[in-house]
Amino acid sequence: MIEYVKCKKIVGGVGTGRIVYTKYPLNFLSSVDAHTGVVSDPSHDLMGISLKNSILIFPYAIGSSVGAYSIFALKSYGVAPSGIICTIKVDITTASGCAISDIPLAQTIKGDQLQGLSDNSEAILDANNGSLKINKV
Repeated sequence: MIEYVKCKKIVGGVGTGRIVYTKYPLNFLSSVDAHTGVVSDPSHDLMGISLKNSILIFPYAIGSSVGAYSIFALKSYGVAPSGIICTIKVDITTASGCAISDIPLAQTIKGDQLQGLSDNSEAILDANNGSLKINKV
């Protein structure tokens, strides 16, 4: 089953990958290993999950502005998400990190559109056109 979710473009581009979804904020500096792209914070529900080539869907980033460079490091090491969607707000860390890393970034228009989302679903984020196409598994 294919589902479309409307989004607001923040950083243009198109990314494809499996969905990695969390309802909790993420600290890119201290919670994600920049060399592997794996979430390393034992208290986070994504602990042990790789962000590489994924469509990361999360509420917003927390932590210092250095998190933007952490996103850039993920891209430099080839382990960054293919696209990112913020469900509550687009923070400056995520926005600037995606902008300098050329990672498509969007914000959902209605967060409740993502209820029942499966992490194994494949998706295409087309930030240019403001849409997320989900192939639900």
